Amino acid sequence: MQFAHFSLEFTLLQKYVSVAGIDEVGRGCIAGPVVAGIVLINDSSHCLTGIRDSKLLSESQREQFYAKILTQYPCHAVAEASAPEIDALGIRRATHLAMLRAYWKLQTRPAVILMDGEKATIPLPGRTYQYNKGDMKHYAIAVASILAKVYRDRLMMTYEAQFPQYSFSSHKGYGTRKHFEEIATYGYTMLHRKTFIPES
Repeated sequence: MQFAHFSLEFTLLQKYVSVAGIDEVGRGCIAGPVVAGIVLINDSSHCLTGIRDSKLLSESQREQFYAKILTQYPCHAVAEASAPEIDALGIRRATHLAMLRAYWKLQTRPAVILMDGEKATIPLPGRTYQYNKGDMKHYAIAVASILAKVYRDRLMMTYEAQFPQYSFSSHKGYGTRKHFEEIATYGYTMLHRKTFIPES
């Protein structure tokens, strides 16, 4: 069982006053926003046990960690880029927009930012390091992924009340067979990313 490690963060906190992890969820969905979470860590003396990439945790495990993260790391933020913004900008730029919004919502600016992904131009201020599969390897990024995942899942569940013909609480906006059947029957909503849906 692969858990995220705190060793990189521990080393950085010997030199810098704070380290933040940032990650996004919902990039591959066909409905709903892409969501970025960022968590600032300034204490190397304690970390939560059992932290993993949000995709490797059950829903109940994510919910339990989410509550602990909010308590353990009060300097955190979540931000979105909407489906219309994704259609207008493309998913890459919309993801960057969500990350920037999350960053600027932080009450304290981190000295170092760790993020998931290959080398790319990410318009975040300050010292930023990217790591392939960083959400699986590094604690701060994994914590951010849990924060963003739980926030987005809860958000998608609230949309089902607004659009009851769509099973958003089940598929969370991902392109499942059921979701495509719903689109074929009921059409698009304002939550759907039109550019992600193939022409029929």
